[in-house]
Amino acid sequence: MDDVTQMAKHYISTGLDPPIHMQVAGKVLICDAIDQSGINALKNAGMTVDYRPEIKPDELISSVATYDVIVVRSRTKVTEKVISAANNAKIIARVGVGLDNIDAEAAKSRKIRVINAPEAATNAVSELAIGLMISLVRSIPRADAETKKGNWIKKDLMGTELKGKYLGIVGVGNIGRNLGRIAKAMRMNLIGYDPYPINHDYVREVGLIVTDLKTLVESSDFISCHVPSTPETRHMFNADLLSKMKSTAYIVNTSRGDVIDEKALYNVLKEGRIAGAALDVFETEPPTAKDLLSLPNFICTPHIGAQTKEAQELASTVIAEKIIQILRGVV
Repeated sequence: MDDVTQMAKHYISTGLDPPIHMQVAGKVLICDAIDQSGINALKNAGMTVDYRPEIKPDELISSVATYDVIVVRSRTKVTEKVISAANNAKIIARVGVGLDNIDAEAAKSRKIRVINAPEAATNAVSELAIGLMISLVRSIPRADAETKKGNWIKKDLMGTELKGKYLGIVGVGNIGRNLGRIAKAMRMNLIGYDPYPINHDYVREVGLIVTDLKTLVESSDFISCHVPSTPETRHMFNADLLSKMKSTAYIVNTSRGDVIDEKALYNVLKEGRIAGAALDVFETEPPTAKDLLSLPNFICTPHIGAQTKEAQELASTVIAEKIIQILRGVV
């Protein structure tokens, strides 16, 4: 864990505001709803903060010119037009994981730093992935709905356990590694794939079997996706790759919606060629694939991976600390 995240966690746990070693001049425009902790940290460092969580695209373009820092979450799109209008911008910050909604190349061409807080969502997303796996194999959504209707369907709900199953982790970064540790504690076996080298100490720690993507898909009882949205990962799980899964296997995606081809996923689920799937993210949000949503072996959540009090507080504070340190010339 880096020093900025450690520092942010310390301030959250103690309830104290970050110390002010020197005042930081600058104007910050916050375009989406974020936790108050980050706003307080920026103000306490001496910055002028304008909080406009409902700002519209045209309003952003017309008003962004005077700001040194632009802060967003997922709602606001920082397009090339926005960046061209941001005459004074030094930093564009996303309070979350990924940079999908920021034109990072346009920012780079204007020498604007682009930062995010991938560390903050690590535990929240990992726990959700485990929760979705358990919900799939124990039919929790169906059990809840039918019991509330007065239907006692106990005999229909024979489940299976996670213990002893093989979990394929696609993308062994911060979240993938944390998920592996949780799954290992639940006595699952771990298979990992990442196009980048995986830390050898971590491999030894959890007993990770490192392999290629095809072998992982063919061998796993559960697959959990933790990769960014890039041209290389778009529809990574297409019809061909999904067809290589075991008929008893489940796939979970809490990363980015376009990693899985939803039409191909619908086909393998409807035909019973895999056991089930759970998505927290979709190619279009809110989702429009009504046929997929109606399947009994499919469950979903509305992109809530990082939607915990702890994750949002930490993300807000981490971003504030990064902004302050950059403007102070520390990093």
